Amino acid sequence: MMANAILFIFFPTALQQIGLYLVFVKMKKHTTTSIKDSRVAVVGSGIAGLSAAIRAAVAGAEVHVYEQNSYTGGKVTAFQKDGFRFDAGPSLFTLPNLVDDLFKLAGENPRDYFNYHVHNTVCNYFWRDGTRFSMYPQLEKNIDVISKNFSSLEASRVADYFSDAAKKYNLTSPYFLENSLHKPSTFMTLEVLKVLRAIPSLGLFSSLDEENKKYFKDPKLVQLFNRYATYNGSSPFLTPGIMQMITHLEHGLGTYLPKGGMHEISQSLTRLALKLGVEFHLGHKVEKLNSVQNKMVGIQVNGIEHPCDTIFVNSDVKHAYSHLLSPELKRPKKTLKQEPSSSALIFYWGINGSFPQLDLHNIFFSDNYEKEFEAIQHNGAFWEDPTVYVNITSKLEDTDAPKGHENWFVMINVPSNQGQPWDEIIPKVKNSILQRLTQELGVDIKPLILTEELLDPRSIERKTSSVGGALYGTSSNDRMAAFLRHPNKKSGVHGLYFCGGSAHPGGGVPLCLLSGKIATDWWLEDDE
Repeated sequence: MMANAILFIFFPTALQQIGLYLVFVKMKKHTTTSIKDSRVAVVGSGIAGLSAAIRAAVAGAEVHVYEQNSYTGGKVTAFQKDGFRFDAGPSLFTLPNLVDDLFKLAGENPRDYFNYHVHNTVCNYFWRDGTRFSMYPQLEKNIDVISKNFSSLEASRVADYFSDAAKKYNLTSPYFLENSLHKPSTFMTLEVLKVLRAIPSLGLFSSLDEENKKYFKDPKLVQLFNRYATYNGSSPFLTPGIMQMITHLEHGLGTYLPKGGMHEISQSLTRLALKLGVEFHLGHKVEKLNSVQNKMVGIQVNGIEHPCDTIFVNSDVKHAYSHLLSPELKRPKKTLKQEPSSSALIFYWGINGSFPQLDLHNIFFSDNYEKEFEAIQHNGAFWEDPTVYVNITSKLEDTDAPKGHENWFVMINVPSNQGQPWDEIIPKVKNSILQRLTQELGVDIKPLILTEELLDPRSIERKTSSVGGALYGTSSNDRMAAFLRHPNKKSGVHGLYFCGGSAHPGGGVPLCLLSGKIATDWWLEDDE
C-alpha cells in the first residue's frame, strides 16, 4: 500500500498513463509517414532546436529550421565591442559529453568541431565580512578549504553532502532527466522501483534550504549550496531538496569552458547541422502552426505556408500557445499557469585592468539571501543588496579582451518582466553592483569600465520569445513542477513535439540538449 501511495504522489499521471498505454498498444494503427519522406520543421534554433534538427537529419528526414533572429543559438549567443568579446547568454558549461554525443551520432569526431578547457576551479566566493575562498571539483580540496574557513565539524560533513548529491543525481537522472516523464514506458521498468524505495531520502518533501541545513550549521555554507536553486530559476526556500543533485554537476563531474567561448556550442552544432543538409531560414519568424484534424500540416511564415508533417517547437511553451497554435487545440491549463522562472539583469563591461583575485566564475553573496529571494518573487527591492555573479572568460581565452584588460559578464537574478519600471530599476542595480565590487576588490570599478552593454528581461523576451524574459520557462518552486512542465509531445496531435527550456526536462544547456533528444526519440518511436 505504501509503495502505491508514493507512486501516486510522485508520479501523479503515471498510473493513468499506464492504463491508457495498454489500450493504446492494442489499438494503435501505423499512420505516420516514413522518416525518409518526412519534411521536418524546427521552430527556433536554440540549443534544443539544434539538437532536434541534427537528430532528425541523421535519421534521414528533410529538415528546415526557422529562426526569427539573424543568428542561430537562441540564448547561447555572443557579441564583440571595442575589442572585447562577450558571451551573451549562459556562462556555465557542464556535461560536455552531451555535445560530443551529437557529433558521434553523425559519425564525426567531436574534436574536429568542438573543443573545451577543463577548469579546475568551480567558483570563487566572497562575503561582506571578508570571508573569501574557492571551491573545486576535487573532494579533498573542498574538505581542506572548509576546514580552513569553518569548523572541522563542518568539513566532516562535506564528503557526506557531495555523496548524497551524487546519489540523488545518479539515481534519478537516467529516468527523469534523460527520458520523458510523460511516457508510461519510463515508469514500466524494474529500475524505477529503486527510485520509489529511495523517495524518503530524495528531499522531495523539504526545500533545498531545509535539506542543506541538515548538513551544515554555518549560514555561509548553507547560502553557498542554496545558490544552486538559481540554476533552474528558482528559490532555495521553495524548490525541493532533490535539487541538491545539481551540485554534483560541478563538484562531481567538473566545469568547462568551450574554446572560443560558450557561443561555440551553438555555432559548432550549426556547422554540423549544415553538413548534414539541414536548411536554416534566418530572419524568418514563424507566425502560425497549421493543423488539420489534429495533424500538423505546415507552418506559416510571412503569410506563406510551408508544408511539413512534423514540427519541433523550440519556443517558449506559453508563447507557442498564445501566438502559434490554433485556439481549437486543448490547452494544458496547469502548465500554462505555472510560476515563471526568474530572469536576469546583465551588464557586459570591458574593464581596463586585471584582477588576479577573480577567476572564471565569481559570486559575491548578499547579506540576507532569504530576503533577496522574497524580493525577487514578490517584485520587492531586489536591487538593494543583490547577490552578484561575475563571469570572466578572458581568464581562459586570451583573445576575449585586450592585453591587461578583462571582459566582465556581471549578472543578478531578477523577476521576469511583468511591467516593472526597468528604466528606473537598472540605474539602482548598477549602483548597488558597483558599490559592492568596489568594496570587495578595493578599487573604484566605475572609471575602469571602457565599454558597456545591457541585457534585461525585456530584451531577453524580445530576442528569444521567452514570456517575461523568464530564463528557464517555469520555476521549480514546487515539488510537482517537473511533472507540470510541458511534455515533449503534444497529446492527441500527430506530428507536434516540444523541446527547450520550457518543456521537459528544463532549461540550461545540458537539459536543452536532452530535451531535443527526448523529443526526437519520441518521434522515431511514433514512426515505428
